[in-house]
Amino acid sequence: MDLHHRRAGLVIGVVMLPFGFCMVLSGLTGSTLRLVGGLIFGGLVMLVGAAGIVEAVRPFRFHINVDGLTVRTAGLNRLLPWAEIDHLVLDQQPPVLSDKRMPSPLLLLVPAATSALDVPLTHRSPLDDRPCLVLLEVHDVREKTDQVADALARYGGSRFTDHRQIVRQRFDSADFPIEARGYDRDAVDALVQKGREALRSEDHLLRLETKVQVERALLELPLVAHGYYRARVDAFLRDLSAALARFEESDEEPG
Repeated sequence: MDLHHRRAGLVIGVVMLPFGFCMVLSGLTGSTLRLVGGLIFGGLVMLVGAAGIVEAVRPFRFHINVDGLTVRTAGLNRLLPWAEIDHLVLDQQPPVLSDKRMPSPLLLLVPAATSALDVPLTHRSPLDDRPCLVLLEVHDVREKTDQVADALARYGGSRFTDHRQIVRQRFDSADFPIEARGYDRDAVDALVQKGREALRSEDHLLRLETKVQVERALLELPLVAHGYYRARVDAFLRDLSAALARFEESDEEPG
């Protein structure tokens, strides 16, 4: 399977370069203040546009097959045979509060002990904290995340772990103790089941809607005699809300 580099930066660059150039030209015909502003802002716009074009046209190759990974990315330009790869982990990064965009899923490579890989291992595996390399930001390619995961599972076998599935599986079983005055069990069970279905769905709107319902339930769940232990349910629902946010856009085609 070949992955194809996303070229969105090329379109942005082609638009921003002439726009920045026009800003510079406009500044040349005005006052000193306008000149300085045009040079600064126009130059910045041109710089961003040029960076987008460079990023879009840089050499890229990512091929997955029975022999391993043939890559031209992350400072590598060669075949990585499966024997050099101890593990590949697909990890969905949590959202950053200061950034409204969902971070790209990362494909992390843990090299085998005998690997000749000679690049900095700047990250840690979420499975066992071993040093690893960010081999790919999945939003940089046109293929959907699940398509990439399927190909890696098919050819990589036990060397590949989709960490997203491990996060989702945490919510497959919920065992809440009972207290004298706790949350209504039917309401909690229905909400947890909907959360599980949303985590496995590719419907972005369903995940978003369920996340809102979970957060509202933290304030509105009815109390009954002999219901679920409130502190345990609250902690579970907070984790569920965070997981829904984590996957909110992971399977969507980025713009």
